[in-house]
Amino acid sequence: MEIPKTYEPQKSEEKWYKHWMEKNYFHSEPDDREPYTIVIPPPNVTGVLHMGHMLNNTIQDVLIRRARMQGKNACWVPGTDHASIATEAKVVNKLRGEGIKKSDLTRDEFMEHAWEWKEKHGGIILDQLKKLGASCDWERTTFTMDESYAESVEDIFIDLYKKGKIYRGVRMVNWDPSAKTALSDEEVIHKEVNSKLYNVRYQIEGTDEWLTIATTRPETILGDTAICVNPNDVRYVNLIGKKAIVPIANRAIPIIEDDYVDMEFGTGCLKITPAHDVNDHEMGERHNLEVIDILNADGSLNEKGLHYEGMDRFEARKAIAKELEEKGFMVKVEDHINKLGFSERTDAVIEPRLSLQWFVDMKNLSEPALEHVMNGDIKFYPDNMKNTYRHWMENIKDWCISRQLWWGHRIPAWYFGEGDDDFVVAKNQEEALKLANEKAGRTISEVELKQDEDVLDTWFSSWLWPISVFDGLTNPNNEEIKYYYPTNDIVTAPEIMFFWVARMIIAGYEWMDEQPFKNVYYTGIVRDKLGRKMSKSLGNSPDPIKLIEDFGADGVRIGMLVSSPAGNDLPFDTSQCEQGRNFTNKIWNAFRLVSSWEVAEIEQPESSKIAVEWFESKLNETLIHINDQFDKFRISDALMASYKLVWDHFCSWYLEMIKPAYQQPIDAKTKAQTIEFFEQLMKIIHPFTPFISEEIWHLLKERKEGEDIIVAEWPEAGKVNEDIINNFKITAEVISNIRNIRKQNNIANKVEIELGIVKSNNHSVAMDPVLIKMGNVSALSYIDEKMDNAFSFIVKNSSFYIPFGDTVDVEAEIEKVKGELKYTEGFMKSVQKKLGNERFVNNAPEQVVNIEKKKLADAQEKIKILEEKLKSLG
Repeated sequence: MEIPKTYEPQKSEEKWYKHWMEKNYFHSEPDDREPYTIVIPPPNVTGVLHMGHMLNNTIQDVLIRRARMQGKNACWVPGTDHASIATEAKVVNKLRGEGIKKSDLTRDEFMEHAWEWKEKHGGIILDQLKKLGASCDWERTTFTMDESYAESVEDIFIDLYKKGKIYRGVRMVNWDPSAKTALSDEEVIHKEVNSKLYNVRYQIEGTDEWLTIATTRPETILGDTAICVNPNDVRYVNLIGKKAIVPIANRAIPIIEDDYVDMEFGTGCLKITPAHDVNDHEMGERHNLEVIDILNADGSLNEKGLHYEGMDRFEARKAIAKELEEKGFMVKVEDHINKLGFSERTDAVIEPRLSLQWFVDMKNLSEPALEHVMNGDIKFYPDNMKNTYRHWMENIKDWCISRQLWWGHRIPAWYFGEGDDDFVVAKNQEEALKLANEKAGRTISEVELKQDEDVLDTWFSSWLWPISVFDGLTNPNNEEIKYYYPTNDIVTAPEIMFFWVARMIIAGYEWMDEQPFKNVYYTGIVRDKLGRKMSKSLGNSPDPIKLIEDFGADGVRIGMLVSSPAGNDLPFDTSQCEQGRNFTNKIWNAFRLVSSWEVAEIEQPESSKIAVEWFESKLNETLIHINDQFDKFRISDALMASYKLVWDHFCSWYLEMIKPAYQQPIDAKTKAQTIEFFEQLMKIIHPFTPFISEEIWHLLKERKEGEDIIVAEWPEAGKVNEDIINNFKITAEVISNIRNIRKQNNIANKVEIELGIVKSNNHSVAMDPVLIKMGNVSALSYIDEKMDNAFSFIVKNSSFYIPFGDTVDVEAEIEKVKGELKYTEGFMKSVQKKLGNERFVNNAPEQVVNIEKKKLADAQEKIKILEEKLKSLG
């Protein structure tokens, strides 16, 4: 078989992914094996692959592929989230482009358009994940609005309502004027912005006195219902109980007292607008103040905004500021930096708004979820993420779960009257009618019964993900939920720790009485070279599919993982993918080299025998380390250990050690062992580079049907011979020194050299066959003293001499030795100074002091050898 000169990733990727799918390797069914389950963090159905997805899903695929090779029943469940706000916004924009307004459609008509959009665009991101090599069980692909899933969402709403943990009430919520819906606290992103601080004066009713307040939102002045001062503030105590006139509105409002007011902040006077600020609302309730809401749902001013009715809030702000200035109410305007809340989905500035919404009482519900993370039942990687989790869980607030949208899970509540309590919670209209009749004590007609128009927060469905993908709520005793639940690992981003992770844990203990997963691996944020988060809006994020086309899926996978420790941000540059591609090319070239060697029935050289013994131990030692790194979720470290094993130890050293002379055959024993090593290496790197490993696996030897690396057995670590590893390490250093002398003195590698050795206890004679071959040594001799007229170097206090040829510059060699001697003397003095410090010697651990003493002894020995070398050079 002719092997292509260069590796062709696109051909390999298409061929092997298709093969794996045809063989159904990704699919899992319950059996007698140990299950290993991961559920994908469901990307938004609106989404396309971005760099965060690439990192997250590469890690998941690495874990699932390794588990599959370990003989576990690996099940990786994919799917998408319906993403209420984001998807509805996409559909509304699409319709707008077609000249259709949402308001012109019925709910059913709009939903038809939404489903049509979902069917057309909803699978894009999952198809892109296949390009990356993601080995998901595609037969299990779940959508959060699938019929069975939707039923489970309804069931838990009803369950929580019956338990008294869901309630309906008027509360101050985060309002997104762009999407025209309430948001939970976690859906609000706080950003520092440059704004203005407006100092406005209010006249005291019936007097010529004025007081000044400071506000960043002058438009809310029209909704003021009080001014508050601290009762201990002597500046204003005489005003308490009087009234002030609201500028522009010309309404009289009371001046009240409350300890809440900070006398040192601003002017010490606070305007109270209960409809438009959370703190003001709480104060309004304490003091029984009037509530004046000046805003419409879209952020424009309503009739309470007087002559600014219909104007956008930010335009009104400018206009009102101008009117305040013209009428003499504006004292001054200052530049001001403050934090504003922005909608996570639409990036609109959030408005605090009083609204009738549905809430989940989270306090008692969340207690088990806090306990089981803090006691280690559920482990976080990195562990310090527990501190953030604990802070949030200990300060948890009730969760606003209703959204004023059409796309999503409609709230299963039904209204039959005008009273606040004239509603029932039921699964369908038939059941609701029955409950409504009982509650009302009269016959309710179907026409009277109206279902709630709102839908549930997207996260109210996704917190059930590990349970509902296995139908664990609607069919709690089914075989799959009992087998796959709890799942093993969740790989996710820290920013959705509260959106998703915490809530899944809450749901797991509430409905399954068990954790939803055992480990949570938090990825970092993918950032550019300047440290900025990669995003489309900044234009600093490469197209993941283009990266795969340019560098191959394996190259990109390595590029994503090469510097991504758990929890830490990933500084990404395309050069990392280039490094990944170079790695796959290195493997390919190594395979081509080994394949080119003809085999003969000749005796195995001693150097090859040693090389095989050494690499076997090195492979086992590295495999133990790799397994340990996987156990600790140090995926990046596991990759780097695998990378070095292949590139450095196998390609750079082992293959050079066994390589036959030009146009000479290799012995059969060494070739067979090398093929076996190659197989082991392909298994080790398969989770990271699935395509090239499968390609080479099939080129190494003929395989039977189904004998694919994806289902091959993960290698088991054998014995490690520490002596041969340590001895080779020293020998490798000697060889590197020989190569440096050749390079510095223009001695070609093909030119044989002689080597004399004054041996110390560190030098292993057993390694000499390797030293002779790798150094191209014609004669190796052991001598009792230094050799004159020779290049020399020292490794572990053994001295090595290469006799000069006719063209050697002795003066240059003398200068080189003098430089080395000067450096060593300086190093020795620094160690002597440290050991002369009584505080260091008395307080440092004995082991540390002994290390420094050893450094001193080695330096003194080296100086002695270098001085003798100088003498020999004349």
